[in-house]
Amino acid sequence: MAKRLTREQKEKQMVVDMINKMFEIAGHEVTFEDVKDRKDAWYSDWTMTEAQYDEWKAWGKKYLQTKLRMYAKMAERQMEMIGLMWGLKFSDLKFTQNEQIKTN
Repeated sequence: MAKRLTREQKEKQMVVDMINKMFEIAGHEVTFEDVKDRKDAWYSDWTMTEAQYDEWKAWGKKYLQTKLRMYAKMAERQMEMIGLMWGLKFSDLKFTQNEQIKTN
């Protein structure tokens, strides 16, 4: 009989799975093992599109609901936080003239 994982172990595994899936969806041949010991802003070395980010967030929400038994709203919030912490930068952001940040 397999030993059940503790909540802490599940959360550690969640980080690994989230980062691996993010790289997979973005089409990069990088894994959690490649970036786990880096102290720099490794997440800015690669890019993903907004559509890929949305796909990753949807996958992550389902993952959190099934693996960590989170409610839908809580899983959405958690994915937003994970995206802020470890999400790759976007390669297809489009700004209009009015939306650009003025540096004056």
